[in-house]
Amino acid sequence: MRRSQLFGRTLRESPSEAEIPSHQLLLQAGMIRRLVVGMYSYLPLAQRALRKIENIIRDEMDAIGGQEIDMPLVQPAGLWQETGRWEMLVGRELAGFEDRFGRRLVLAMTHEEAVTDLVRNQTNSYRQLPLMLYQIKLKFRDEPRPRAGLIRVREFGMKDAYSFHADEADLDRYYAEMHQVYLNIFHRAGIDVVSVESDPGIIGGTEAHEFMMIADAGEDKIISCEGCDYRANADVAVMQKPQVNNGEPEPIDEIETPGQTTIEDVANYLGVKKEQTLKAVFYSTDESLIFAAIRGDIEVNETKLKKAVGATHLWFSTDEELRRYGLVAGYASPIDVKGVTVVVDDSVTATPNLIAGANKPGYHLKNMTYSRDFKADVVADISLARGGMTCAHCGGTLTEKRGIEVGNIFKLGTKYSEAMNATYLSQKGRPELLFMGCYGIGLGRLLASIVEANHDEDGIIWPPTVAPYQIHLMHIGKGDEVRQRGEELYTDLRAKGYEVLYDDRQESPGVKFKEADLLGMPLRLTISQRTLETDSVEVKRRTERDKDVVKLDELDPQRYL
Repeated sequence: MRRSQLFGRTLRESPSEAEIPSHQLLLQAGMIRRLVVGMYSYLPLAQRALRKIENIIRDEMDAIGGQEIDMPLVQPAGLWQETGRWEMLVGRELAGFEDRFGRRLVLAMTHEEAVTDLVRNQTNSYRQLPLMLYQIKLKFRDEPRPRAGLIRVREFGMKDAYSFHADEADLDRYYAEMHQVYLNIFHRAGIDVVSVESDPGIIGGTEAHEFMMIADAGEDKIISCEGCDYRANADVAVMQKPQVNNGEPEPIDEIETPGQTTIEDVANYLGVKKEQTLKAVFYSTDESLIFAAIRGDIEVNETKLKKAVGATHLWFSTDEELRRYGLVAGYASPIDVKGVTVVVDDSVTATPNLIAGANKPGYHLKNMTYSRDFKADVVADISLARGGMTCAHCGGTLTEKRGIEVGNIFKLGTKYSEAMNATYLSQKGRPELLFMGCYGIGLGRLLASIVEANHDEDGIIWPPTVAPYQIHLMHIGKGDEVRQRGEELYTDLRAKGYEVLYDDRQESPGVKFKEADLLGMPLRLTISQRTLETDSVEVKRRTERDKDVVKLDELDPQRYL
Protein backbone atom coordinates (compact mmCIF):
# COMPACT_ATOMS: atom_id res chain seq x y z
CA MET A 1 0.00 0.00 0.00
CA ARG A 2 1.26 3.42 -0.95
CA ARG A 3 1.08 5.92 1.85
CA SER A 4 -0.10 8.57 -0.61
CA GLN A 5 -3.23 6.47 -1.26
CA LEU A 6 -3.89 5.22 2.29
CA PHE A 7 -7.27 6.32 3.65
CA GLY A 8 -7.05 7.98 7.04
CA ARG A 9 -4.88 10.83 8.18
CA THR A 10 -2.65 11.03 11.19
CA LEU A 11 -3.03 13.75 13.83
CA ARG A 12 -0.24 15.85 15.30
CA GLU A 13 -1.82 16.06 18.75
CA SER A 14 -3.77 13.66 20.88
CA PRO A 15 -7.52 14.41 20.63
CA SER A 16 -9.17 15.73 23.77
CA GLU A 17 -11.66 12.84 23.78
CA ALA A 18 -8.85 10.30 24.26
CA GLU A 19 -8.63 8.88 27.79
CA ILE A 20 -5.86 6.25 27.78
CA PRO A 21 -2.72 5.64 25.65
CA SER A 22 -4.30 3.09 23.30
CA HIS A 23 -7.22 5.43 22.62
CA GLN A 24 -4.85 8.36 21.98
CA LEU A 25 -2.55 6.40 19.68
CA LEU A 26 -5.25 4.68 17.61
CA LEU A 27 -6.82 8.07 16.97
CA GLN A 28 -3.52 9.83 16.27
CA ALA A 29 -2.41 7.07 13.90
CA GLY A 30 -5.60 7.41 11.86
CA MET A 31 -6.74 3.88 12.68
CA ILE A 32 -10.11 4.58 14.28
CA ARG A 33 -12.61 7.42 14.25
CA ARG A 34 -15.60 7.93 16.53
CA LEU A 35 -19.04 8.11 14.94
CA VAL A 36 -20.95 8.65 18.19
CA VAL A 37 -20.10 7.85 21.82
CA GLY A 38 -19.29 4.16 22.11
CA MET A 39 -19.24 3.49 18.35
CA TYR A 40 -16.12 3.60 16.17
CA SER A 41 -15.22 3.15 12.53
CA TYR A 42 -12.15 1.02 11.90
CA LEU A 43 -9.98 2.50 9.17
CA PRO A 44 -7.79 0.37 6.87
CA LEU A 45 -4.76 -0.03 9.14
CA ALA A 46 -6.85 -1.08 12.13
CA GLN A 47 -8.94 -3.35 9.95
CA ARG A 48 -5.83 -5.19 8.75
CA ALA A 49 -4.70 -5.72 12.33
CA LEU A 50 -8.17 -6.97 13.28
CA ARG A 51 -8.13 -9.50 10.44
CA LYS A 52 -4.84 -10.89 11.72
CA ILE A 53 -6.27 -11.16 15.22
CA GLU A 54 -9.28 -12.98 13.78
CA ASN A 55 -7.04 -15.40 11.90
CA ILE A 56 -5.08 -16.24 15.06
CA ILE A 57 -8.38 -16.96 16.79
CA ARG A 58 -9.61 -19.10 13.89
CA ASP A 59 -6.39 -21.12 13.92
CA GLU A 60 -6.76 -21.89 17.61
CA MET A 61 -10.51 -22.54 17.50
CA ASP A 62 -10.17 -24.88 14.52
CA ALA A 63 -7.29 -26.71 16.22
CA ILE A 64 -9.63 -27.93 18.98
CA GLY A 65 -12.44 -28.95 16.67
CA GLY A 66 -14.34 -25.69 16.39
CA GLN A 67 -16.66 -25.12 13.44
CA GLU A 68 -17.31 -21.56 12.34
CA ILE A 69 -20.89 -20.40 11.82
CA ASP A 70 -22.70 -17.07 11.60
CA MET A 71 -25.91 -16.34 13.49
CA PRO A 72 -28.18 -13.32 13.06
CA LEU A 73 -27.60 -10.12 14.99
CA VAL A 74 -31.37 -9.55 15.16
CA GLN A 75 -33.20 -12.21 17.18
CA PRO A 76 -36.81 -12.86 18.22
CA ALA A 77 -37.59 -11.80 21.76
CA GLY A 78 -39.24 -15.17 22.33
CA LEU A 79 -35.88 -16.92 22.63
CA TRP A 80 -34.80 -14.54 25.38
CA GLN A 81 -38.17 -14.96 27.08
CA GLU A 82 -37.60 -18.71 27.23
CA THR A 83 -34.52 -18.20 29.41
CA GLY A 84 -35.91 -15.28 31.42
CA ARG A 85 -33.22 -12.89 30.22
CA TRP A 86 -35.74 -10.74 28.33
CA GLU A 87 -37.31 -9.49 31.56
CA MET A 88 -33.87 -9.19 33.14
CA LEU A 89 -32.15 -7.17 30.43
CA VAL A 90 -34.54 -5.53 27.96
CA GLY A 91 -34.57 -1.77 28.35
CA ARG A 92 -31.16 -1.94 29.98
CA GLU A 93 -28.17 -3.46 28.18
CA LEU A 94 -30.42 -5.37 25.77
CA ALA A 95 -31.91 -3.20 23.02
CA GLY A 96 -35.37 -4.32 21.89
CA PHE A 97 -37.66 -3.07 19.15
CA GLU A 98 -40.68 -4.01 17.05
CA ASP A 99 -40.60 -4.66 13.33
CA ARG A 100 -43.33 -3.54 10.89
CA PHE A 101 -45.34 -6.67 11.68
CA GLY A 102 -45.42 -5.94 15.41
CA ARG A 103 -42.97 -8.72 16.31
CA ARG A 104 -40.65 -8.06 19.26
CA LEU A 105 -36.97 -8.35 18.32
CA VAL A 106 -33.62 -7.68 19.99
CA LEU A 107 -30.14 -6.67 18.89
CA ALA A 108 -28.05 -9.51 20.26
CA MET A 109 -25.35 -8.70 22.81
CA THR A 110 -24.55 -12.41 23.12
CA HIS A 111 -25.84 -15.56 21.43
CA GLU A 112 -26.50 -18.24 24.07
CA GLU A 113 -30.22 -18.40 23.25
CA ALA A 114 -29.70 -18.44 19.48
CA VAL A 115 -27.06 -21.16 19.51
CA THR A 116 -29.05 -23.31 21.95
CA ASP A 117 -32.07 -23.06 19.64
CA LEU A 118 -29.88 -23.96 16.68
CA VAL A 119 -28.36 -27.01 18.34
CA ARG A 120 -31.59 -28.33 19.85
CA ASN A 121 -33.00 -28.52 16.34
CA GLN A 122 -29.90 -30.06 14.75
CA THR A 123 -28.35 -32.35 17.37
CA ASN A 124 -30.26 -35.36 18.66
CA SER A 125 -27.72 -38.07 19.54
CA TYR A 126 -24.76 -38.59 21.84
CA ARG A 127 -22.82 -39.59 18.71
CA GLN A 128 -22.82 -35.91 17.64
CA LEU A 129 -21.14 -34.80 20.89
CA PRO A 130 -18.99 -33.06 21.92
CA LEU A 131 -19.60 -30.15 19.58
CA MET A 132 -18.10 -26.65 19.47
CA LEU A 133 -19.45 -23.86 17.28
CA TYR A 134 -17.99 -20.37 17.06
CA GLN A 135 -18.55 -17.14 15.19
CA ILE A 136 -16.83 -13.80 14.74
CA LYS A 137 -19.73 -11.42 14.86
CA LEU A 138 -20.85 -7.84 15.35
CA LYS A 139 -22.90 -7.32 18.53
CA PHE A 140 -24.66 -4.47 20.27
CA ARG A 141 -24.89 -3.72 23.98
CA ASP A 142 -26.72 -0.61 25.13
CA GLU A 143 -23.78 0.23 27.36
CA PRO A 144 -24.63 3.05 29.78
CA ARG A 145 -21.02 4.17 30.34
CA PRO A 146 -18.82 3.82 27.23
CA ARG A 147 -15.21 4.70 28.03
CA ALA A 148 -11.56 4.51 27.00
CA GLY A 149 -12.01 4.21 23.26
CA LEU A 150 -12.39 0.57 22.26
CA ILE A 151 -12.19 -0.77 25.82
CA ARG A 152 -15.90 -0.27 26.57
CA VAL A 153 -18.17 0.38 23.60
CA ARG A 154 -21.76 -0.14 22.52
CA GLU A 155 -21.17 -1.81 19.16
CA PHE A 156 -18.37 -4.36 19.03
CA GLY A 157 -16.96 -7.35 17.18
CA MET A 158 -16.63 -10.54 19.17
CA LYS A 159 -15.50 -14.11 18.88
CA ASP A 160 -18.03 -16.15 20.79
CA ALA A 161 -17.81 -19.93 20.97
CA TYR A 162 -20.22 -22.46 22.46
CA SER A 163 -19.52 -26.07 23.35
CA PHE A 164 -22.03 -28.87 23.93
CA HIS A 165 -21.36 -32.02 25.94
CA ALA A 166 -23.04 -35.20 27.09
CA ASP A 167 -22.09 -34.71 30.73
CA GLU A 168 -20.38 -32.42 33.21
CA ALA A 169 -17.12 -34.37 33.18
CA ASP A 170 -16.67 -33.79 29.46
CA LEU A 171 -17.46 -30.08 29.89
CA ASP A 172 -14.79 -29.89 32.62
CA ARG A 173 -12.25 -31.54 30.31
CA TYR A 174 -13.02 -29.19 27.43
CA TYR A 175 -13.08 -26.11 29.66
CA ALA A 176 -9.48 -26.82 30.72
CA GLU A 177 -8.50 -27.29 27.07
CA MET A 178 -10.13 -24.00 26.09
CA HIS A 179 -8.36 -22.28 28.99
CA GLN A 180 -5.01 -23.22 27.44
CA VAL A 181 -6.17 -22.21 23.97
CA TYR A 182 -6.97 -18.74 25.27
CA LEU A 183 -3.49 -18.41 26.72
CA ASN A 184 -2.14 -19.41 23.28
CA ILE A 185 -4.25 -16.78 21.51
CA PHE A 186 -3.14 -13.90 23.69
CA HIS A 187 0.51 -14.96 23.57
CA ARG A 188 0.40 -15.05 19.76
CA ALA A 189 -1.29 -11.64 19.72
CA GLY A 190 1.59 -10.13 21.69
CA ILE A 191 0.23 -9.59 25.19
CA ASP A 192 0.74 -11.24 28.58
CA VAL A 193 -2.39 -12.19 30.52
CA VAL A 194 -3.32 -13.81 33.80
CA SER A 195 -6.35 -15.99 34.35
CA VAL A 196 -8.55 -15.01 37.30
CA GLU A 197 -11.71 -16.37 38.87
CA SER A 198 -14.68 -14.20 37.94
CA ASP A 199 -18.40 -13.67 38.31
CA PRO A 200 -20.58 -15.36 35.64
CA GLY A 201 -22.83 -12.27 35.68
CA ILE A 202 -25.72 -12.14 33.22
CA ILE A 203 -24.27 -15.08 31.25
CA GLY A 204 -24.73 -17.34 34.27
CA GLY A 205 -23.37 -20.78 34.97
CA THR A 206 -21.36 -22.52 37.66
CA GLU A 207 -17.82 -21.26 37.02
CA ALA A 208 -16.10 -18.51 35.07
CA HIS A 209 -12.61 -17.17 34.41
CA GLU A 210 -11.47 -13.89 32.92
CA PHE A 211 -8.18 -13.34 31.12
CA MET A 212 -6.71 -10.06 32.31
CA MET A 213 -3.90 -7.93 30.96
CA ILE A 214 -2.31 -6.00 33.81
CA ALA A 215 -2.63 -2.30 32.97
CA ASP A 216 -3.05 0.94 34.87
CA ALA A 217 -5.83 1.85 32.44
CA GLY A 218 -7.83 -1.24 33.38
CA GLU A 219 -11.28 -0.85 34.93
CA ASP A 220 -11.14 -4.17 36.79
CA LYS A 221 -9.29 -4.88 40.02
CA ILE A 222 -7.35 -8.13 40.30
CA ILE A 223 -6.74 -9.60 43.73
CA SER A 224 -3.73 -11.92 43.93
CA CYS A 225 -1.95 -13.70 46.76
CA GLU A 226 1.79 -13.42 47.27
CA GLY A 227 1.88 -16.79 49.03
CA CYS A 228 -0.12 -19.01 46.64
CA ASP A 229 -1.55 -19.00 43.12
CA TYR A 230 -4.92 -17.51 44.11
CA ARG A 231 -6.12 -14.84 41.65
CA ALA A 232 -9.62 -13.44 41.29
CA ASN A 233 -11.50 -10.43 40.06
CA ALA A 234 -12.29 -8.21 43.03
CA ASP A 235 -15.97 -8.82 42.24
CA VAL A 236 -15.66 -12.39 43.57
CA ALA A 237 -12.40 -12.39 45.54
CA VAL A 238 -12.49 -13.72 49.09
CA MET A 239 -10.32 -12.78 52.03
CA GLN A 240 -9.73 -13.80 55.62
CA LYS A 241 -11.51 -11.17 57.70
CA PRO A 242 -9.63 -9.81 60.71
CA GLN A 243 -10.92 -11.23 63.97
CA VAL A 244 -12.17 -8.67 66.50
CA ASN A 245 -12.17 -9.53 70.21
CA ASN A 246 -15.16 -7.62 71.54
CA GLY A 247 -15.63 -9.85 74.56
CA GLU A 248 -18.85 -11.52 75.62
CA PRO A 249 -22.17 -9.94 74.61
CA GLU A 250 -23.20 -7.08 76.88
CA PRO A 251 -26.60 -5.41 77.34
CA ILE A 252 -27.61 -3.12 74.51
CA ASP A 253 -27.54 0.58 75.38
CA GLU A 254 -28.64 3.74 73.60
CA ILE A 255 -26.18 6.63 73.43
CA GLU A 256 -26.40 10.15 72.07
CA THR A 257 -24.26 10.90 68.99
CA PRO A 258 -25.35 14.31 67.68
CA GLY A 259 -24.27 15.01 64.10
CA GLN A 260 -22.27 11.78 63.77
CA THR A 261 -23.52 10.17 60.56
CA THR A 262 -20.52 8.29 59.11
CA ILE A 263 -18.52 5.36 60.40
CA GLU A 264 -15.46 7.61 60.77
CA ASP A 265 -17.49 10.22 62.66
CA VAL A 266 -18.98 7.70 65.08
CA ALA A 267 -15.68 5.86 65.69
CA ASN A 268 -13.82 9.12 66.43
CA TYR A 269 -16.62 10.52 68.57
CA LEU A 270 -16.83 7.40 70.75
CA GLY A 271 -13.11 6.62 70.70
CA VAL A 272 -13.48 3.15 69.18
CA LYS A 273 -12.08 1.41 66.10
CA LYS A 274 -14.08 1.11 62.88
CA GLU A 275 -14.16 -2.68 63.25
CA GLN A 276 -16.25 -2.18 66.40
CA THR A 277 -19.04 -0.55 64.41
CA LEU A 278 -21.78 -1.79 62.10
CA LYS A 279 -22.08 -0.10 58.71
CA ALA A 280 -25.49 0.19 57.06
CA VAL A 281 -25.53 0.52 53.25
CA PHE A 282 -28.82 0.75 51.35
CA TYR A 283 -29.56 -0.41 47.83
CA SER A 284 -32.74 -0.58 45.78
CA THR A 285 -33.78 -3.21 43.26
CA ASP A 286 -36.84 -3.48 41.06
CA GLU A 287 -38.50 -5.54 43.81
CA SER A 288 -37.31 -4.26 47.18
CA LEU A 289 -34.96 -2.19 49.31
CA ILE A 290 -31.83 -3.95 50.55
CA PHE A 291 -30.33 -3.23 53.99
CA ALA A 292 -26.71 -4.41 53.73
CA ALA A 293 -25.13 -4.67 57.18
CA ILE A 294 -21.37 -5.12 57.35
CA ARG A 295 -18.62 -4.39 59.85
CA GLY A 296 -17.34 -0.82 59.74
CA ASP A 297 -13.82 -1.70 58.56
CA ILE A 298 -15.04 -3.59 55.48
CA GLU A 299 -16.64 -2.37 52.24
CA VAL A 300 -19.69 -3.91 50.56
CA ASN A 301 -19.07 -5.87 47.36
CA GLU A 302 -22.04 -5.09 45.12
CA THR A 303 -21.51 -8.14 42.89
CA LYS A 304 -21.61 -10.48 45.87
CA LEU A 305 -24.64 -8.64 47.22
CA LYS A 306 -26.51 -9.07 43.91
CA LYS A 307 -25.78 -12.78 44.02
CA ALA A 308 -26.91 -13.03 47.66
CA VAL A 309 -30.33 -11.53 46.90
CA GLY A 310 -30.72 -12.85 43.34
CA ALA A 311 -30.80 -9.38 41.78
CA THR A 312 -29.56 -8.46 38.32
CA HIS A 313 -29.41 -4.73 38.98
CA LEU A 314 -29.23 -2.62 42.11
CA TRP A 315 -28.45 0.99 42.91
CA PHE A 316 -27.92 3.20 45.95
CA SER A 317 -31.22 4.07 47.61
CA THR A 318 -32.32 7.70 47.79
CA ASP A 319 -33.19 9.51 51.02
CA GLU A 320 -36.81 9.54 49.90
CA GLU A 321 -36.80 5.74 49.53
CA LEU A 322 -35.30 5.38 53.01
CA ARG A 323 -37.94 7.63 54.55
CA ARG A 324 -40.63 5.50 52.93
CA TYR A 325 -39.40 2.57 55.00
CA GLY A 326 -38.90 4.60 58.17
CA LEU A 327 -35.11 4.53 57.91
CA VAL A 328 -32.87 7.44 58.89
CA ALA A 329 -29.70 7.85 56.83
CA GLY A 330 -26.66 7.86 59.11
CA TYR A 331 -28.57 6.41 62.08
CA ALA A 332 -30.17 3.25 60.65
CA SER A 333 -30.33 -0.05 62.48
CA PRO A 334 -31.44 -3.51 61.32
CA ILE A 335 -33.51 -3.87 64.51
CA ASP A 336 -37.26 -4.08 63.83
CA VAL A 337 -37.06 -2.87 60.21
CA LYS A 338 -40.16 -3.72 58.17
CA GLY A 339 -40.56 -4.51 54.48
CA VAL A 340 -36.81 -4.48 53.88
CA THR A 341 -34.51 -7.35 52.89
CA VAL A 342 -31.76 -7.47 55.51
CA VAL A 343 -28.49 -8.96 54.25
CA VAL A 344 -25.79 -9.42 56.86
CA ASP A 345 -22.13 -10.04 56.13
CA ASP A 346 -20.62 -12.93 58.06
CA SER A 347 -18.19 -10.45 59.67
CA VAL A 348 -21.17 -9.12 61.66
CA THR A 349 -22.37 -12.53 62.84
CA ALA A 350 -18.90 -13.24 64.24
CA THR A 351 -18.49 -9.92 66.10
CA PRO A 352 -20.64 -9.10 69.16
CA ASN A 353 -21.06 -5.71 70.87
CA LEU A 354 -21.08 -3.58 67.75
CA ILE A 355 -22.10 0.08 67.65
CA ALA A 356 -24.96 0.67 65.22
CA GLY A 357 -27.65 3.22 64.49
CA ALA A 358 -30.66 3.51 66.78
CA ASN A 359 -33.18 4.33 64.01
CA LYS A 360 -33.58 7.89 65.22
CA PRO A 361 -31.53 11.00 64.47
CA GLY A 362 -28.65 11.74 66.84
CA TYR A 363 -28.54 8.32 68.54
CA HIS A 364 -26.65 5.04 68.22
CA LEU A 365 -26.81 1.72 70.05
CA LYS A 366 -23.90 0.13 71.89
CA ASN A 367 -23.39 -3.63 72.19
CA MET A 368 -25.61 -4.69 69.30
CA THR A 369 -25.15 -8.43 68.82
CA TYR A 370 -26.42 -10.52 65.93
CA SER A 371 -29.02 -13.20 66.68
CA ARG A 372 -29.85 -11.77 70.09
CA ASP A 373 -30.87 -8.29 68.90
CA PHE A 374 -31.72 -8.78 65.23
CA LYS A 375 -31.97 -11.39 62.48
CA ALA A 376 -31.09 -11.42 58.81
CA ASP A 377 -33.04 -12.51 55.77
CA VAL A 378 -29.72 -13.53 54.23
CA VAL A 379 -26.31 -14.13 55.79
CA ALA A 380 -23.49 -14.21 53.22
CA ASP A 381 -20.02 -13.01 52.40
CA ILE A 382 -20.73 -9.60 50.86
CA SER A 383 -17.28 -8.14 51.58
CA LEU A 384 -14.93 -6.47 49.11
CA ALA A 385 -11.45 -7.97 49.22
CA ARG A 386 -8.59 -5.46 49.07
CA GLY A 387 -4.83 -5.42 48.78
CA GLY A 388 -3.07 -5.82 52.12
CA MET A 389 -5.72 -8.15 53.50
CA THR A 390 -5.09 -11.82 54.35
CA CYS A 391 -5.58 -14.65 51.84
CA ALA A 392 -8.39 -16.99 52.83
CA HIS A 393 -6.56 -19.93 51.26
CA CYS A 394 -3.02 -19.77 52.62
CA GLY A 395 -2.81 -16.82 55.02
CA GLY A 396 -0.54 -14.86 52.69
CA THR A 397 -0.89 -11.17 51.85
CA LEU A 398 -3.25 -10.11 49.08
CA THR A 399 -2.14 -7.61 46.45
CA GLU A 400 -4.28 -5.46 44.20
CA LYS A 401 -3.65 -4.48 40.58
CA ARG A 402 -5.73 -3.08 37.74
CA GLY A 403 -6.37 -5.02 34.58
CA ILE A 404 -8.19 -5.04 31.25
CA GLU A 405 -10.41 -8.03 30.61
CA VAL A 406 -9.58 -9.36 27.13
CA GLY A 407 -11.49 -12.63 27.23
CA ASN A 408 -13.70 -14.84 29.35
CA ILE A 409 -14.85 -18.44 29.58
CA PHE A 410 -17.92 -19.87 31.33
CA LYS A 411 -19.20 -23.26 32.42
CA LEU A 412 -22.87 -22.82 31.66
CA GLY A 413 -23.85 -26.33 32.71
CA THR A 414 -27.54 -26.91 31.93
CA LYS A 415 -28.70 -23.31 32.52
CA TYR A 416 -29.80 -22.76 28.91
CA SER A 417 -30.52 -26.34 27.87
CA GLU A 418 -32.94 -26.78 30.77
CA ALA A 419 -34.73 -23.49 30.10
CA MET A 420 -34.99 -24.22 26.37
CA ASN A 421 -35.42 -28.01 26.55
CA ALA A 422 -32.27 -28.74 24.56
CA THR A 423 -31.66 -32.47 24.85
CA TYR A 424 -29.93 -35.38 23.14
CA LEU A 425 -30.59 -39.12 23.20
CA SER A 426 -28.09 -40.93 25.41
CA GLN A 427 -26.62 -44.37 24.75
CA LYS A 428 -29.53 -45.77 26.76
CA GLY A 429 -32.00 -44.06 24.43
CA ARG A 430 -33.14 -41.53 27.04
CA PRO A 431 -33.35 -37.76 26.49
CA GLU A 432 -30.69 -35.94 28.54
CA LEU A 433 -29.95 -32.25 28.92
CA LEU A 434 -26.95 -30.87 27.07
CA PHE A 435 -24.11 -29.46 29.15
CA MET A 436 -22.77 -26.20 27.73
CA GLY A 437 -19.78 -23.87 27.91
CA CYS A 438 -19.27 -20.48 26.28
CA TYR A 439 -16.10 -18.58 25.48
CA GLY A 440 -15.74 -14.94 24.38
CA ILE A 441 -13.07 -12.54 23.14
CA GLY A 442 -13.81 -8.89 22.30
CA LEU A 443 -11.89 -8.06 19.12
CA GLY A 444 -11.75 -4.27 19.44
CA ARG A 445 -10.86 -4.53 23.11
CA LEU A 446 -8.06 -6.96 22.27
CA LEU A 447 -6.78 -4.60 19.55
CA ALA A 448 -6.73 -1.71 22.04
CA SER A 449 -5.07 -3.88 24.69
CA ILE A 450 -2.30 -4.84 22.28
CA VAL A 451 -1.58 -1.14 21.71
CA GLU A 452 -1.89 -0.43 25.45
CA ALA A 453 0.79 -3.06 26.13
CA ASN A 454 3.03 -2.21 23.14
CA HIS A 455 3.85 1.47 22.78
CA ASP A 456 6.38 4.11 23.76
CA GLU A 457 6.45 7.88 23.80
CA ASP A 458 6.74 7.95 19.99
CA GLY A 459 3.84 5.70 19.09
CA ILE A 460 2.62 2.14 18.63
CA ILE A 461 4.97 -0.86 18.57
CA TRP A 462 3.02 -3.57 16.77
CA PRO A 463 3.91 -7.21 17.51
CA PRO A 464 4.79 -8.77 14.13
CA THR A 465 1.92 -11.27 14.32
CA VAL A 466 -0.78 -8.58 14.25
CA ALA A 467 0.94 -5.58 12.63
CA PRO A 468 -1.09 -4.04 9.79
CA TYR A 469 2.05 -4.27 7.61
CA GLN A 470 5.35 -6.02 8.23
CA ILE A 471 7.50 -3.33 6.63
CA HIS A 472 7.35 0.46 6.51
CA LEU A 473 9.41 1.45 3.47
CA MET A 474 10.31 5.02 2.67
CA HIS A 475 12.59 7.06 0.49
CA ILE A 476 13.97 10.37 1.74
CA GLY A 477 15.66 13.17 -0.08
CA LYS A 478 15.17 14.52 -3.56
CA GLY A 479 16.15 13.09 -6.87
CA ASP A 480 14.78 10.65 -9.41
CA GLU A 481 17.26 7.92 -8.47
CA VAL A 482 16.11 7.77 -4.85
CA ARG A 483 12.45 7.55 -5.90
CA GLN A 484 13.20 4.98 -8.58
CA ARG A 485 15.13 2.69 -6.21
CA GLY A 486 12.34 3.04 -3.64
CA GLU A 487 9.81 1.94 -6.26
CA GLU A 488 12.00 -0.99 -7.28
CA LEU A 489 12.43 -2.17 -3.70
CA TYR A 490 8.69 -1.82 -3.07
CA THR A 491 7.92 -3.98 -6.11
CA ASP A 492 10.58 -6.55 -5.18
CA LEU A 493 9.43 -6.92 -1.55
CA ARG A 494 5.81 -7.38 -2.56
CA ALA A 495 6.78 -9.97 -5.14
CA LYS A 496 8.51 -11.90 -2.36
CA GLY A 497 5.29 -11.92 -0.32
CA TYR A 498 6.03 -9.18 2.22
CA GLU A 499 3.34 -6.80 3.40
CA VAL A 500 4.68 -3.30 2.74
CA LEU A 501 3.44 0.18 3.56
CA TYR A 502 5.44 2.41 1.18
CA ASP A 503 5.74 6.08 2.07
CA ASP A 504 6.05 7.48 -1.45
CA ARG A 505 5.13 11.05 -0.48
CA GLN A 506 7.32 14.08 -0.98
CA GLU A 507 7.57 14.94 2.71
CA SER A 508 10.56 15.90 4.84
CA PRO A 509 12.57 13.10 6.51
CA GLY A 510 11.45 14.35 9.93
CA VAL A 511 7.76 14.00 9.06
CA LYS A 512 8.25 10.55 7.59
CA PHE A 513 10.32 9.21 10.50
CA LYS A 514 7.90 10.62 13.07
CA GLU A 515 4.93 9.04 11.34
CA ALA A 516 6.70 5.70 10.96
CA ASP A 517 7.25 5.61 14.71
CA LEU A 518 3.63 6.58 15.34
CA LEU A 519 2.24 3.86 13.05
CA GLY A 520 4.60 1.32 14.58
CA MET A 521 5.25 -1.31 11.88
CA PRO A 522 7.85 -3.87 13.02
CA LEU A 523 10.52 -3.01 10.42
CA ARG A 524 11.50 0.29 8.79
CA LEU A 525 13.50 0.37 5.56
CA THR A 526 14.88 3.69 4.33
CA ILE A 527 16.34 4.49 0.93
CA SER A 528 18.33 7.75 0.70
CA GLN A 529 21.03 9.31 -1.41
CA ARG A 530 23.55 8.35 1.26
CA THR A 531 22.55 4.66 1.31
CA LEU A 532 22.57 4.49 -2.47
CA GLU A 533 26.21 5.57 -2.52
CA THR A 534 26.97 2.06 -1.23
CA ASP A 535 23.98 0.43 -2.94
CA SER A 536 22.45 -0.18 0.50
CA VAL A 537 19.31 0.37 2.56
CA GLU A 538 18.95 1.46 6.19
CA VAL A 539 17.20 -1.18 8.34
CA LYS A 540 15.65 -0.43 11.73
CA ARG A 541 13.43 -2.51 13.99
CA ARG A 542 10.68 -0.52 15.72
CA THR A 543 11.71 -2.08 19.04
CA GLU A 544 15.34 -0.91 18.78
CA ARG A 545 17.18 2.39 18.48
CA ASP A 546 20.14 1.02 16.52
CA LYS A 547 20.09 0.88 12.73
CA ASP A 548 21.85 -1.36 10.25
CA VAL A 549 22.97 -0.50 6.74
CA VAL A 550 22.59 -3.55 4.51
CA LYS A 551 23.51 -4.12 0.87
CA LEU A 552 20.37 -4.23 -1.23
CA ASP A 553 21.33 -7.54 -2.81
CA GLU A 554 21.88 -9.03 0.69
CA LEU A 555 18.67 -7.71 2.25
CA ASP A 556 16.63 -10.41 4.01
CA PRO A 557 13.78 -8.76 5.96
CA GLN A 558 12.83 -12.08 7.54
CA ARG A 559 15.98 -11.89 9.67
CA TYR A 560 14.55 -8.81 11.38
CA LEU A 561 10.91 -9.81 11.70
